[in-house]
Amino acid sequence: MVIREKIAYFDTMMQIPPYLSPGDKIGLAAPARWVDEDDIRFFTEHLEEQGYQVRTGSVHRRFHQFSGTDEERVNDFQSLLDDPEIRAVICVRGGYGSARILERIDFNAFAMNPKWIAGFSDVTALHSCILMKMGTAVLHSGMPYTFREGKDEDGLKSLMNALRGNFSAYEVQADKMNRTGRAEGILLGGNLSVLYSLTGTSYQIPTRGAILFLEDVDEYLYHIDRMMLNLSLAGMLEHLSGLVIGGMTDMHDNDTPFGKNAYEIVMEAVDAYDFPVSFGFPAGHQEPNLAMILGREVHLEVNSDGSIMEYLQARK
Repeated sequence: MVIREKIAYFDTMMQIPPYLSPGDKIGLAAPARWVDEDDIRFFTEHLEEQGYQVRTGSVHRRFHQFSGTDEERVNDFQSLLDDPEIRAVICVRGGYGSARILERIDFNAFAMNPKWIAGFSDVTALHSCILMKMGTAVLHSGMPYTFREGKDEDGLKSLMNALRGNFSAYEVQADKMNRTGRAEGILLGGNLSVLYSLTGTSYQIPTRGAILFLEDVDEYLYHIDRMMLNLSLAGMLEHLSGLVIGGMTDMHDNDTPFGKNAYEIVMEAVDAYDFPVSFGFPAGHQEPNLAMILGREVHLEVNSDGSIMEYLQARK
């Protein structure tokens, strides 16, 4: 088994925000879909029990399917970015809407006082923006909405550990679709649909030499094929160091079957390359949804026993 040569496109000295300690203040933002008060109560109480202070802002507004107008949502998010006491901003829910505010965010205060921006799904738009504009790592994780009523205990535990800087290697059972190998690179990615929507924009992530993570939910199989083809045509697959596939959850098919499942579609899209591919990673629209730092270098090993992904020591 030969480790692939690492070709670093991003600067490997990507900025890592400070990790948290009890007593720190965490902000909750709603850049996309609206939430009810009950949707975040469990998570807010959990943070407080762990010794953190919580600022919820105006997360309970409702404007059609959004948590307020574009102006209201960006103002709330901006206030959390600008507050020097806020050490992390956790997005409460995905859905749709984060991309609508990207061009209106001012990162001047964030540049002086970087903080963790956590979430997944639609939050991939914010993550890609911060990675590209600021060169700052972000946290792909579950959100208060996905933790409501005590759901996904493992995902919640991994989020709290990540915020504190406590990491261990993730070990995943072998999948028959896996392609074995070893690789190192910066972990990037997120929701496939959102990444697809950002191709050709200034927020398209440069994946050369990266370990790319992808997940999605509630999509038709033909559209998974369309999106993987888009990533291929955009040059986002050819020079990967490795590929990690999380949940491909609640996929749909037409009356006339597409003929492949989501994993088979992904594998066909990367069949011409030789980098390792790990399927079934426990992250995405599923339980558990384990937290990962996008922007940190990782080591990926895929063998007949399964897959291991671990963070490399941060370079000084």
